[in-house]
Amino acid sequence: MSADSKQHLLDAEKSIKRNPHPDFKKVEASRPEWDASKGFAYTQTKNPNWKPGDGANDGGECLTKEHREIDPYAEGRPAVFNYKLLISAIVPRPIGFVSTISKDGSSTNLSPFSYFNMVNHDPPVFIIGFAGGFNLMKDSLRNLTETGECCINIISEHYVEAANSTSVNAPYGISEWALSGLHPAPCKKVAASRVKEAVFSVEGKLMDTKEFESRSTAGKKTGVMAIIEGVNFWAREDSVNEDGNQIDPGILRPMSRLGGITYGRLVDGLEIPRPEYDQMIASDEAQKLAKPKADGQ
Repeated sequence: MSADSKQHLLDAEKSIKRNPHPDFKKVEASRPEWDASKGFAYTQTKNPNWKPGDGANDGGECLTKEHREIDPYAEGRPAVFNYKLLISAIVPRPIGFVSTISKDGSSTNLSPFSYFNMVNHDPPVFIIGFAGGFNLMKDSLRNLTETGECCINIISEHYVEAANSTSVNAPYGISEWALSGLHPAPCKKVAASRVKEAVFSVEGKLMDTKEFESRSTAGKKTGVMAIIEGVNFWAREDSVNEDGNQIDPGILRPMSRLGGITYGRLVDGLEIPRPEYDQMIASDEAQKLAKPKADGQ
């Protein structure tokens, strides 16, 4: 990436103003300390006695609230407003902690992406969203497109600070691995390293990319989606069952992204069986709800 392109990305990042605190360390010091005693636990749902037709579990309170319409393309609305709105609303988002290596093998990159998710299992397919177009490629996207390979790692509680540190705007050529203190481990089917500290990692091969153009500024490229096939998995031995088809959430302890600079911690889970239709309408009351579809339903 050229110096001008890198400066453009830095200026764009500053305009977002993620950190709402002038003195973050002072604000952080005023908060309760990390509670290491919070292990992952299953709870009941809020309404274990929910039955067909009951709707929301808040007694109808949500129906008393009004909504405000927000046009993403309203005149005078900056695109960054949509970014900040969406990252605070579409939550929690899994984090793709992506490792790449340059085509000549001389440079590596390690960076977290909250535009990330799984979209298929046969074959295993993942998507990663990169800010900026191909004309302003960050190192991760450049390495990925040139080599067609990467490794996606899932961020856990025990290395969240180190993972976050890799989002720093370090000069080109400075290693995020060294700055973070994380350790590279070899992959089997791709040249990029996996994060040794990660409980779960996916070796990936690039399937396709899609570049997006701004709706408000004609010709401006605003992002790239990379579609990646998972070709090999790594799971820490104490986290995975004998069949290799289930990761223990109490070991994975995954971190998610919320809005701004906020991360989410997962300490509670609840289980709700997927309903069978015949069982769902077994009662006389439920059978009365089995009506043909109509407008508004």
